[in-house]
Amino acid sequence: MRVNLEKLAAMALMVSMTVPFASAQTAPAKTTTTTKTTTKSTSKTTKKAAAVPAKKATTATASDVQELRQAITAQQQALSEQRAQIQALTVELQRRDAANQQQIDALKQTQASASDAASKAAAAETAANQSNESVNKLQTDIADVKLNQQNAALSTQEDQKRIVAAESVLNRFRFNGDVRVRGEGFIQNYNGCTACFDRYRARIRLRLGVDGKINEDFNGGIYIASGAVVNGAPDFKDPVSTNETLTSFFERKTVGFDRGWITYNPLAHKWLNLTAGKFAYTWIRTPLTFDNDLNPDGFSEKISYDIKNPILKNVSVMAMQLMFNEVGAGPDSNALGTQASARLQLGSRWTMTPSFTALNWNGANAIAQAASPVTLPQPITPAAGSPLPTPVNQPIRTINANAFTNASVVLGTGTGQTRGFASGFLYTDYIVDNTIKTNWVKFPVRVLLEYEQNLRAVPSVTTGTPQDKAYWLEGSIGQLRDRNDLQFGYSFARVEQDSVISQFNESDMRAATNVVQHRFYGNWMIQRNTQLAFTYWYGRTLNANLQNAAKAPGLPAGLQDPFLNRLQLDLIYKF
Repeated sequence: MRVNLEKLAAMALMVSMTVPFASAQTAPAKTTTTTKTTTKSTSKTTKKAAAVPAKKATTATASDVQELRQAITAQQQALSEQRAQIQALTVELQRRDAANQQQIDALKQTQASASDAASKAAAAETAANQSNESVNKLQTDIADVKLNQQNAALSTQEDQKRIVAAESVLNRFRFNGDVRVRGEGFIQNYNGCTACFDRYRARIRLRLGVDGKINEDFNGGIYIASGAVVNGAPDFKDPVSTNETLTSFFERKTVGFDRGWITYNPLAHKWLNLTAGKFAYTWIRTPLTFDNDLNPDGFSEKISYDIKNPILKNVSVMAMQLMFNEVGAGPDSNALGTQASARLQLGSRWTMTPSFTALNWNGANAIAQAASPVTLPQPITPAAGSPLPTPVNQPIRTINANAFTNASVVLGTGTGQTRGFASGFLYTDYIVDNTIKTNWVKFPVRVLLEYEQNLRAVPSVTTGTPQDKAYWLEGSIGQLRDRNDLQFGYSFARVEQDSVISQFNESDMRAATNVVQHRFYGNWMIQRNTQLAFTYWYGRTLNANLQNAAKAPGLPAGLQDPFLNRLQLDLIYKF
């Protein structure tokens, strides 16, 4: 494009120089052909002027001048056209120069932009290289993170599996227990008593445990409970109480294992129940024979069938083997028994549960010897089988349970003499437990009747008749389930001296045996897990003349034991 423009400029310059020169020669500059024609014409005219005479020359000259003028006019017109063309060419050239300059400027700008772009491209390439390195590192880091995440996810899955497994195990078990704070007072007096002092004490009971299903067929549990302190040292030899008296100079209270058992109750045979260990009672009983705080050791087997009958709803049969003294050299001591029970629905409101239990105690003399070892007076004079004389002193008992109130005899001879029960023990226990619904849902009525007889009791040396019978009557109204529930009740017990073993039955009565006892109680459910209870025990020894009878301090012979008033106020929190 630049070459064409330069050629056009050179041609224009030549034309501009040719035009003036042609004017000076009086020759038109329109085209080369015209110039040649004019030159030829001028040459011809000159020749003619030189060849003819002057006269003719003048005529020829005027004609020639006219022609020349015409030629000049034509040339001037041609020159004007050429000038217009040149001017147009110049304008076009300027326009093209401007356009060319714009293109040059655009090209320069493009070159600058290209150079800048190249720089930027180089920088971008450098950045890209750096980015690639960063990306590669990032990809490596991401790969590591993914690997770590995968490992963490696998670990989390394993942890979740463990948590789920732990939750599954924990969901099969439940933690529960209770705390009881008790204020207690004893008041007993008679005319002339100088040692009858009122007694007041505060006590606590702590129990905590876990129980539940081990798997589909087995369940079990472990419980701990507070114990007792004897002569300033921890002592767990009291099987009928988990109370701790707030005394002994702020010492720490003792805690021991209270229960631990496994029960086999197969899912495919729900009627079968086998239990082993130290467990809560699996049979029907009352405090007349066993204290509520005692947990027996041994085994029990129960078969229970639900029956679709309008009246008879259930029949159960069970056996128990209670191991209370195992020795290495000699016969072991145990209690073997059986129980049969049923549940009857008498109408829409009355439910009756009758039961019969037989329990034979083998080797029971081990209890008499452990309950209160004695040192006999010297010389030893009683014959074997005679009533045991009053001991000289009373060492600490092996069983720190209820006071010994059964009739006892001397066993053995010489320095090997010891104490034993006057009677053997075979319990036959009849219980009828009745629950009657009333028009007030929160106030059902319960009436329980119990008759127990020891079939192996011997006649008393004092009365000449067996002291073998015991009675328990209890009635209550109300229930303890929801907040503000109320319950009121009364129980009566009459327990002859050898009807039951005195070490294991109700520990809050005036005496374990040879006693008549009244109990009044009222309970208020402050919250679903908090209970306020008041109990009033009013009892006395049945026959103060019997051997080992519990008596008020210094009671003269022939006087009846005065009633002991025992008041208990309990605040119980359960969880």
